[in-house]
Amino acid sequence: VYAEVNVGRLNIFENDTVVTPELLKEFGIIKKIEKDGVKILGNGNLTKRLIVKVQKVTEGAKQKIEEVGGKVEVM
Repeated sequence: VYAEVNVGRLNIFENDTVVTPELLKEFGIIKKIEKDGVKILGNGNLTKRLIVKVQKVTEGAKQKIEEVGGKVEVM
């Protein structure tokens, strides 16, 4: 079971932010970190260059993150 987050919700962070499950929880984007961690989904558009460190990322989300110069690191 994953806590799921659409990629478009990550626009609240500044460029070059390292986005982790703990940060998502701190900002109220997820209520809790599920046992399998966090999964980023591809819905929405991303305009910020981020370093996303989570347990799972869909191909669509990965593409959107990388298109704006960001990085994905699966933990």
